[in-house]
Amino acid sequence: MLDFETKTKQLIDSLKGICASYGLGNDGNEFKIITQVFLYKFLNDKFAYELKKVDDNIAKADKWEQIFNSLSDDDKEMLSFQLGADTAILKSEHLISYLFERQNESDFAKLFDDTLRDIAITNNDIFAVKTEGGAKITLFDRVSEFITDTSKRDAFCKALINKVADFSFEHIFTQKYDFFATIFEYLIKDYNNDSGGKYAEYYTPHAVAKIMAAILVKDDVQNVSCYDPSAGSGTLLMNIAHAIGEDKCTIYSQDISQKSSSLLRLNLILNNLIHSIQNIIQGNTILHPFHKQNEKLREFDYIVSNPPFKMDFSDFRDDLESKENNNRFFAGIPKTPPKKKESMAIYSLFLQHIIYSLKKGGKAAIVVPTGFITAQSGIDKKIRQHLIDNKMLGGVVSMPSNIFATTGTNVSIVFIDDTNKEDIVLIDASNLGTKVKEGKNQKTVLSSDEEDKIIDTFNKKEIVEDLSVIVKYDEIKDKNYSFSAGQYFDVKIEYVDITKDEFDAKMKGFSDNLEGMFNESKELEDEIKKSLSGLSFE
Repeated sequence: MLDFETKTKQLIDSLKGICASYGLGNDGNEFKIITQVFLYKFLNDKFAYELKKVDDNIAKADKWEQIFNSLSDDDKEMLSFQLGADTAILKSEHLISYLFERQNESDFAKLFDDTLRDIAITNNDIFAVKTEGGAKITLFDRVSEFITDTSKRDAFCKALINKVADFSFEHIFTQKYDFFATIFEYLIKDYNNDSGGKYAEYYTPHAVAKIMAAILVKDDVQNVSCYDPSAGSGTLLMNIAHAIGEDKCTIYSQDISQKSSSLLRLNLILNNLIHSIQNIIQGNTILHPFHKQNEKLREFDYIVSNPPFKMDFSDFRDDLESKENNNRFFAGIPKTPPKKKESMAIYSLFLQHIIYSLKKGGKAAIVVPTGFITAQSGIDKKIRQHLIDNKMLGGVVSMPSNIFATTGTNVSIVFIDDTNKEDIVLIDASNLGTKVKEGKNQKTVLSSDEEDKIIDTFNKKEIVEDLSVIVKYDEIKDKNYSFSAGQYFDVKIEYVDITKDEFDAKMKGFSDNLEGMFNESKELEDEIKKSLSGLSFE
């Protein structure tokens, strides 16, 4: 397994090397080429794997493609009906082996692009991502057209097909999350970071995703819905889906970024959640929430989110002040500041949208800036008050600083639980973790034991000194609705019995230290005066 993982990463690196050789290294379109060629190879091998499960002749053949190609169109169609619903249907001319044999033909780049596009069209109903307006974003682009020098396109596509032709995923399809999560992260590691744009994407650390999923999903559940209104590339959704079971849940998402939506589609394909691709929506969740049922916003069993904290949404802020949004944004809509519009607290809108979208008895986990949990007034406090007054808070975990390498903002995870009417768990994990350098940034990394400690403490509702407290709803009201664990810790005063001589000795030590510091400062002052006396100023 480890060897195959290494080989898969080498394949990804070699595809990046080809892009670099043709002038696309770190180009804005490089991630499209890498992810789409990787996905083409993955779908080709998954098709072969599934064919061999239903046809013995294909399974036993040294070159399965020859047996498949010799079948009549009717036989191929019958085979396609027997394949799983999560398998892309390919024609003989779609196979990598077909392109490999024709790589020396003229206009090979056109053949390569036409093949990818035809696969996308053939499988559009299953694999297309929708926009909020109903348009479909197909599975593949015309890859060669990212090369501006038309004379190099054939050679570029030939290099790609040669690289993937001698690699096979087939024997790994019995594996699931552990392998593909690592590969997906490696595949997108250079493309899913702070782009500096208006809608910057942040990769949610595994520690945060693991803690959220393990606390949300403690029981065996069936046929539930999971939603992320700011899904990004889907880290949180994948974690909760695997905690529940891919066959026991349906994923719903929305994200304003087309790139993120494409990466989420890839993530769903790799993680056996293809049945949910139809529910991926690329669009503005706050302005145009897409998922509805009976003309009302759909409600979900589980919601996870790591929303953008601050950004300028002044261009559509006034559009939100409509009667239909009165209940959704019950605590209010942030005003547009005269300066620093980019500091508008959009996370408060996502929080309200999530509370409004939660089913009766549902659960949610949201990453928020830690300042939210203690704000003394305004929208933040109104949201906290709503959670307490309606008895729907499960607890809060305040994470260590720099848990995200891309932002220094301290974060907390708010757990909403509409079934929790009694004890609330507040955890201050800010002192946990080890600080490490990640590029130019410093990041705090939690060990597996520390992650488990947070999860176990929360789920067992344990009181751990300097880590956790268990509080009642009325106690939180009395503390001005503060969700900060530190405000509920007992103040401990340690009393130590010492003799008068020991006390006098300690006081003399303090006095001697102060006298020494004073003498040092006087000596330094004299040296400075002496140095200045030898200088002349004109």
